[in-house]
Amino acid sequence: MPERKNTDFDRPGGYAMPKGAVQVHRNAVRELAEANVKLYGDKIEAYEPASIKNIKPAFSSKKPDTKLYVGDCRDVLASLPEKGSVDLIFADPPFNWDVPYDQWHDGMPRAEYERFTFDWLDGCIAALAPHGSLWVNIPDDSAAEVVVHLKRRGLFMINWCAWHFRFGQNRESSFIMSKVHVLYFAKNPDDRIWNPNAIMEPSDRASIYGDPRTMAKENNKGMRVPMDVWYGKFWGRIQGNNKERRHQHHNQIPEAYLERVILACSNEGDLVLDPFLGSGTTSTVARAYNRRSIGIEYSKISAENAWDRIARVGMIRKGEALGQSTAIFKNRRQNPRPQKTAEPQPV
Repeated sequence: MPERKNTDFDRPGGYAMPKGAVQVHRNAVRELAEANVKLYGDKIEAYEPASIKNIKPAFSSKKPDTKLYVGDCRDVLASLPEKGSVDLIFADPPFNWDVPYDQWHDGMPRAEYERFTFDWLDGCIAALAPHGSLWVNIPDDSAAEVVVHLKRRGLFMINWCAWHFRFGQNRESSFIMSKVHVLYFAKNPDDRIWNPNAIMEPSDRASIYGDPRTMAKENNKGMRVPMDVWYGKFWGRIQGNNKERRHQHHNQIPEAYLERVILACSNEGDLVLDPFLGSGTTSTVARAYNRRSIGIEYSKISAENAWDRIARVGMIRKGEALGQSTAIFKNRRQNPRPQKTAEPQPV
């Protein structure tokens, strides 16, 4: 089929984008919610959360209000006084990879793990405010199920991003895993907190080519919103002698990751929640940027270690990853191109 120029737009001086995935998904959200899609975990009965009256955090602090609950996130989410008013949720759940977490069994049969995933996702959806956003950090083997479940619950997918890191586990049986999926959903795409100016980075046009067009913009000259593959300095896996590392924890996300999510999708004073707090990165970064936060952690030992970081250590790399160029080529305008000399013309 021959391509036809799209002239149905109101954008002087440029081409319009086709309606594409965003508009198609807008139209499909209601259909997906009504489609009665079945997944493997649906064969198991949904979890019935325990009712916890007058629920109290194990740790708390003020200015900004920061709480850490110890227990099963499915129970805590259902009992929170703030249920239905959370502005932003970030979740990095157990991957079911048989990691020896304290007390938590990380080797469930597949159907049970999917059911567990659907249950905590439903708890997060109920906790969100109508304008709230939900981010999920999940690997290849469960990303599709999470996406389908959130879509069938009527949430709108804003972005399917990828966190790329260079230090994947070495193996020869397949390509080395060097990414985790970063799923960004909202209850209402037209009524959500979105702060693009807080997370701008230099564009390739500015960093590599010195393109004058990107400097001619009225706002954010030479800058852009980050692309949907996330990498760069301070974005690697936290391990070895990294100064962010908390040695009591098996897995830890870099502060740069949560810094981007929290700045982009919440405002000062907003409420941020993490149902799998782990090493405490979410609440640590939220506190550094004057956001209220709620953390939930299954293990009391992990919660104690996380709270030490949140309340005593604090954020280590605040602002260091912001505004970095992620260009993979050097500036091609550093050295001016030599001028061609005119060749002698035949007489």
